[in-house]
Amino acid sequence: MARKGLGRGLNEMFGSNTVKTEEQAKTTSRKTTSKTTAVKTSKENKPIIKEVIKEVVKEVPSVQELSIDDIEPNKGQPRKEFNEDALQELADSIKQYGLIEPIVVTKKDTHYEIIAGERRWRAARIAGVRKVPVVIREYTDQQRMEVALIENIQREDLNPIEEALAYQTLIDEYHMTQDQVADRVSKSRSAVTNSMRLLKLTDEVKQMLIDGMISSGHARCLVTITDPDVQKQCATEIFDEGLSVRETEDLVKNVQSIMTSSSKEKSKPTENKNEAIQAILDQYTENLKNVLGTKVKIKSSNGKKGKIEISYSSADDLERIIHMIQNNNLQ
Repeated sequence: MARKGLGRGLNEMFGSNTVKTEEQAKTTSRKTTSKTTAVKTSKENKPIIKEVIKEVVKEVPSVQELSIDDIEPNKGQPRKEFNEDALQELADSIKQYGLIEPIVVTKKDTHYEIIAGERRWRAARIAGVRKVPVVIREYTDQQRMEVALIENIQREDLNPIEEALAYQTLIDEYHMTQDQVADRVSKSRSAVTNSMRLLKLTDEVKQMLIDGMISSGHARCLVTITDPDVQKQCATEIFDEGLSVRETEDLVKNVQSIMTSSSKEKSKPTENKNEAIQAILDQYTENLKNVLGTKVKIKSSNGKKGKIEISYSSADDLERIIHMIQNNNLQ
């Protein structure tokens, strides 16, 4: 009986789970190996995961608040002109709703410099705001210029001369080609080239463009006139007569034709210029004659100063002309 009891083996004495079969041992070994591999893989991936998290956190901008006095404009900001009425409107909105969109800044010495949002910063100062929301970024000088330029172009905040000067700065200071500039601002190369051609205008004509007295289309026509006095005279006529771009093209062709024909006759440059100016004055004379219904003469010695002679046939005719002038009825 005792033998029979012992003959049931160790499994019977200690339970079926105490001694594992060969198959069970293999299964356990596989599970252990799998678990070890998983732990090992997890440890190997930890540095990679950490780097990914760092990159994700880096890309997400953190909005902070800074004292408005700790922020200064970017001296390389392409935009130089700020409409006072528009600034006041924005300031009124900020007073009512707060500054919704943060200003993008970068740390520079003891202060923060604006990369994008100078108009908002100016309006916030007018509104009396002491602290403003900002996103702090790290940029090189070239990146600061590019971001400021792109933001203003996207918002259509730059006047044509500011835009052209910004392109010129990227080329001169950062040695970029026109193709590279065009790629940065998502414009065609021809658009960048045509914009920069406006810098060839005289200062007076540039200011007329900035003030909205003439359009970029008008200005591009005038660029082909190299004589400063003639260019200014043409710009003045465009504004005074309300010429379209097409009419401006015709005017410029007429002026250039006169100057070219005079050149072929070997006239002096001064004579060429005087003839071109006289062509413009003749156009003025004809326009006044048609409007006033009487004979008109415009006399000019140097294209800058002169006098206008208006003829009248009677006292009633004189009164009629004076009445038209006083009431600005010269349409």
